[in-house]
Amino acid sequence: MKNLLPLFACAASVVALIGCGSSAPEDNKLAPPSSGREKAFKVALLTPGPVSDSGWNAMAFDGLEAIKKDLNAVTNQRESTGTKIKDDLRSYAQDKYNLVIGHGYEYNDPAVEVAKDFPGTVFVTSSGGKFSSNAGAFRFYLEQGFYIAGYFAGEMSRTGTIAMIGGPDVPSIRSTFKGFKAGAEAAKPGIRVIETFTGKENDIAAAKQATAAAITEGADFVIHQANAAAQGVFDACKEKGVYAFGANADQNSNPSGAVIGSAIIVARPAFLELAKEVQSGNYKGSVKLVGMDKGAIDFILNPTLAAKIPAEVLKKIDDLRAKISKGELTVPKDEF
Repeated sequence: MKNLLPLFACAASVVALIGCGSSAPEDNKLAPPSSGREKAFKVALLTPGPVSDSGWNAMAFDGLEAIKKDLNAVTNQRESTGTKIKDDLRSYAQDKYNLVIGHGYEYNDPAVEVAKDFPGTVFVTSSGGKFSSNAGAFRFYLEQGFYIAGYFAGEMSRTGTIAMIGGPDVPSIRSTFKGFKAGAEAAKPGIRVIETFTGKENDIAAAKQATAAAITEGADFVIHQANAAAQGVFDACKEKGVYAFGANADQNSNPSGAVIGSAIIVARPAFLELAKEVQSGNYKGSVKLVGMDKGAIDFILNPTLAAKIPAEVLKKIDDLRAKISKGELTVPKDEF
């Protein structure tokens, strides 16, 4: 993405794509957008991987694009991991961004820490459990979508073995896997659920190898939390003739043809609501849980494979979705 970092001090470049300086933390004071001090509403997004992954990162970028379009905001996005995270958070705050979103659990601790030095910037992460006056998190209840995927796999599995392939071993991913396993066991008590973490964010080869190993052990349905490495999961499933589930975004149309359904996050409404709260000056640090009842989570089957699914299973999935949405069934999740 190209940087959109205009600074008021650069009168000749106020709509340019590169900022020309930064301010000290003590100058970062909360001021309403209408004050004239910084007229543009500025929102930045940090992601752990490329937004071209058709999954976790792409979903967040879609939310950022909605903010840009609906609120006429100046937006910027960059990949940020490890030791770069704090520096990138600080850089955006110094450039007078009103809102900085860190897309993942790993951004929560650094965001709350950096927020102390920049009271005029709001820092929000899309996972995590810590917050302060100008920092917090909105947690997508993706476990609900994973529960339905797991239930579906339990109903459809012929081998009695299914698998979960993750990249980094972090609490947010483990929690979604907990939901998937719970759904599978609800459909088929005693089902075997293989759990594997590659420990790598975007390594397609590692994800493919882990998936192939699980299939060798009997898995005939595989879900992932592998971000850009998901293609490795899909490719292994295609080669071995088993089904995969998409995650975070609708990945049903993946060219592999192996994806039978996707547990998805609908990010736009949550991102827009957050941005409007910040823009209006009404944001208060907290951790919000958004799920099916708010239209933020769903499980959608691949329509091109619908003929392979028995009608009674389709009905069970619809009934399950309704129960979760109405709060009649609480999907298990970890607290972190």
